[in-house]
Amino acid sequence: MSFSERISPFLGRVVIAYFFLSEAWMKLAGFEITVAQLHDEHVPAAAAVLVVALAIMFLGGLSLVLGYHVRQGALLLFAFTVIVTVVLNAYWTFADSSGRIAEFEIFVRNMAIAGGLLLIVGLGPGPFAFDNIGGR
Repeated sequence: MSFSERISPFLGRVVIAYFFLSEAWMKLAGFEITVAQLHDEHVPAAAAVLVVALAIMFLGGLSLVLGYHVRQGALLLFAFTVIVTVVLNAYWTFADSSGRIAEFEIFVRNMAIAGGLLLIVGLGPGPFAFDNIGGR
């Protein structure tokens, strides 16, 4: 197994985890602002929904970084990403073209991240992961 085959899965997991962990940290730091934004999007029980979203983002991100229950963490983040993207970045509902273009770019970015998460679900964490300790 080459160096890139050994290190690439780990680095890929860390980069994707960084996305989720940094987003969760920013949303936690601006909790009230994020709740107000969710209210503007007509999300019911916005504060409770945000707490659940933060838990998913933190736990899923930690799973990817540590390599512990990686497939489950990636699947959870995949489902979360697809649901949030379809609900909050519905570019097809925008009448003005500039808003539609901006939402479309976010939509496509998030779907690409979801695709990367599916690769992790299918291929596993790679050699550098707690999941591989003890011959698992």
